[in-house]
Amino acid sequence: MQCIVRFPPQWIDITRFERALLTSCGPHDAGTFQVIFEFPVGCKIMVDAATRLLSLINQLASTTRTVLLDFQEGDAGTMGYLNRMGFFDHLAEDVEIVQGWPVYSAAEYHRGGNSALVEIARINKDARDEDLPTRLTNALMRSCGDREDASALEGAAWTIFAELIDNIFSHSRTALDGYAALQVYSGGNRLSVAVSDSGIGIMDTLRPSLRSEFPRLHNLSDTDLLVEIFRQGVSRHGTDRGCGLKGCAGKAIKFNANLDVRLPQQRVLLTPAQGSYRPNTAHCYEGLPLMWGTHIAFTFGLGS
Repeated sequence: MQCIVRFPPQWIDITRFERALLTSCGPHDAGTFQVIFEFPVGCKIMVDAATRLLSLINQLASTTRTVLLDFQEGDAGTMGYLNRMGFFDHLAEDVEIVQGWPVYSAAEYHRGGNSALVEIARINKDARDEDLPTRLTNALMRSCGDREDASALEGAAWTIFAELIDNIFSHSRTALDGYAALQVYSGGNRLSVAVSDSGIGIMDTLRPSLRSEFPRLHNLSDTDLLVEIFRQGVSRHGTDRGCGLKGCAGKAIKFNANLDVRLPQQRVLLTPAQGSYRPNTAHCYEGLPLMWGTHIAFTFGLGS
């Protein structure tokens, strides 16, 4: 069976990315032998959606499926933008592109030239890059360093990157790479921070230990459990561990950041209320097409 994922001719944020997957037959579905991703004229991919797209494509390429990308505007459109983002530097080599692969890496050629964009960075568990959180944070500060709250933003960004990246090393259990990226939008007034991996998923990691370590959380729904992970810290290693994601949330909430978490077949969108993420402000989307791993994005409203 052939699966076609068609993106609309507009900016693709996470919500539009998920809608495009929902209208397809499901790239990971049993019986799917070829997956085609179509990018029409006028389509642009935002950085948080791009990291998820990259992970999904590489997941599919690691199976027996054929993956084909069709950039209908060529290098002048989405293809060029993704090239500048470093997308093709990390794309599986056996992925087919109708227009042909880019002849050079625009990300490498222009690296650091756009202070509002940090090119997609690879997270490889077998070759850990200890300096990655600092490099990502420094790149952010090149764009936002003149803000009055620059010091607080710098600390928040470093903590979030360090903890989300560490979470991949602790839980992903996969040979596939993870990815991190950030972009500042609208004159520096909105910041997207995205980290994506293709592992077993945060819920499958935590649930086996809940009965012994956190018995009161054992019967929670995935949505409520996810909220608790970011509110109080929950770890398969017990009560003295697992505060990293809680620390991320605490830093992000100070900037009124929305939190978007994609699980294998769920998406949970958390918005801050009264200084924390709460179950009654969580929006859960069930029954989504399968994507391996955990994909986390914070969107900061930085103000003027």
